[in-house]
Amino acid sequence: MKNAAIGKQRAGGAAKLQQRKRRSDGWTKEEEQLFLETLAETCNASEAARVVGRCRAGAYRKRRADPAFDRAWEEARDEGYAEIELLLMRASLFGAESEEVTTGADGAVKARKVKRAPNLTVALRLFLAYRDKVAQSRARRRGGGPGGGARPDSPEAVAQVKAMMAAIAKKRAAAGA
Repeated sequence: MKNAAIGKQRAGGAAKLQQRKRRSDGWTKEEEQLFLETLAETCNASEAARVVGRCRAGAYRKRRADPAFDRAWEEARDEGYAEIELLLMRASLFGAESEEVTTGADGAVKARKVKRAPNLTVALRLFLAYRDKVAQSRARRRGGGPGGGARPDSPEAVAQVKAMMAAIAKKRAAAGA
């Protein structure tokens, strides 16, 4: 039976394995994938469940029942958390404002506009709430030993981000932006 679930049946005091048909209202692979993508983008299980038309409790129930989904959930959350870390690191290193300059065909500046980053309060709360859980998850996946990759706030990672930002600034300057 390709679409079978293994369960236990109690009969006469002894438990026997039983194959049964999977529930038709279960999660499809497409729903799982969309849920995990949304979770990685938002770090918000309620929002991810809403996007796929499921309730948050059902998502957590699936997570408890399906070890593969649980691992994928952790990976998606870790990915989203890494984005939050980078967002906060960049904002702390370079500030939360940027200037948009509009030039005319002749290269003259036509307008300047200061853009402010969104409020980082929610990102900071998520960062603080899940920091330890994400660190444990990353250590488990990487084996916890050396070579498991640098922390996003390590000196090496900060230097790498600064180098990338300098390269971007150089390209923008060369393009006249």
